[in-house]
Amino acid sequence: MDISYIKALHIIFVITWFAGLFYIVRLFIYFSEAEDREEPAKSILQTQYKLMSKRLWYIITWPSLILASFFAFWMLYEVPSYITMGWMQVKLCFVFALYFYHAGCQKIYIQQQNGIVKYNSFKLRIWNELATLLLFAIVFLVVLKNSISWVWGVVGILLFGALLMFAVKIYKGVRSKHNSNKS
Repeated sequence: MDISYIKALHIIFVITWFAGLFYIVRLFIYFSEAEDREEPAKSILQTQYKLMSKRLWYIITWPSLILASFFAFWMLYEVPSYITMGWMQVKLCFVFALYFYHAGCQKIYIQQQNGIVKYNSFKLRIWNELATLLLFAIVFLVVLKNSISWVWGVVGILLFGALLMFAVKIYKGVRSKHNSNKS
């Protein structure tokens, strides 16, 4: 098979994997926020979020992770010289971080499926931004490839992360102010 087809399939499943990761954390946030609702709204919402999470997690996110990984390994098998490239080695470190992120989402998923809410919506919003940082880092590494460029790219990602955290804090403040004005 032409490497271009393998690469295209890898990219497609990386995109669907990230879509699943981004949306599952949104569902975690909604589940957590439903905890503050009165009954029967709380149980109705949380039951619905559990169902939505289960479908997303096992029909889209996990299969996408498996297929993205399968096509990545196939690509590395077909072009073993990739593994010797500095940018690829750094990219793989970020991909391993993404696997750990996915495992963290699995842990939260299991907790929420069992009705356990350990993280408030603010912490989950911060958690959601970690996937954004990983996405930026991986894409910049793949596109730039040049060792100097990827170093600046990683520095940029860290600065972008700091900016995201600042934006989340501002959002939290605005949201708190808006909620207190409702009362």
